[in-house]
Amino acid sequence: MLDLARRTLLRARGLRKQFGGVTAVADVSLDVRMGEIHAVIGPNGAGKSTLINLLAGELYTTSGSIWLDDRDVTFWRPDRRARAGLGRAYQKTTLFPDFSVLENVRLAAQASGSSPLRVFGSARADAVLLGCARTAITKAGLGGREALLARALSHGEQRQLEIAMVLATEPHVVLLDEPLAGMGLSEARDIIALIASLKADRAILLVEHDMDAVFKLADRLTVMQDGRVIASGLPEEVRHQPAVRMAYLGNPQAFE
Repeated sequence: MLDLARRTLLRARGLRKQFGGVTAVADVSLDVRMGEIHAVIGPNGAGKSTLINLLAGELYTTSGSIWLDDRDVTFWRPDRRARAGLGRAYQKTTLFPDFSVLENVRLAAQASGSSPLRVFGSARADAVLLGCARTAITKAGLGGREALLARALSHGEQRQLEIAMVLATEPHVVLLDEPLAGMGLSEARDIIALIASLKADRAILLVEHDMDAVFKLADRLTVMQDGRVIASGLPEEVRHQPAVRMAYLGNPQAFE
């Protein structure tokens, strides 16, 4: 019997992306399952950013296929994938700095709806949109800070706000691109706890350089080098492979 709690929500098969004569991603396959955090790691230039852009629809594959909730979305635009349940947080925050926390999240909720451009009525007075926004803000740990301008938030809080904006679109799958970049230890701990809390009813793909965070969070781990997958599986299995240690840090004793 199919375990619905662990069903695959995002599936990539044989993804390949070429830029002229350069192959950035070569025959990459992976599954991202409900209730799990699937982390993708690798050295700079491994193809991680290209992979996440392929999954989000910001780049189209040269070959291969992408399935979201059993639908072939290989050539869907990013906005269509978002409305189908794919959310993405970027490495660099993409906020409206002079809008409040609530306005930022409400706009995200509005953009993901069936009528993002309102002709009749005010989106600001839409109880459903505001309720969705407030719920997402609370889940992201920013409850009570709805009225603050985005630019007044700390770096870590801005990352929380961006995650709240993603949650407001009610995604089944969330792509997180280096969410801990530029953070201190205290802020990083908060974001790690937030990310861990998100997987209960969705699937998460995480690209991150902080190995301590990766091994705390990941249920499954994929390692890339030169555009290819060199290992994939449970973190404890992957981390003890000498080839992975050499490829990632040039040190067979890495990750000890």
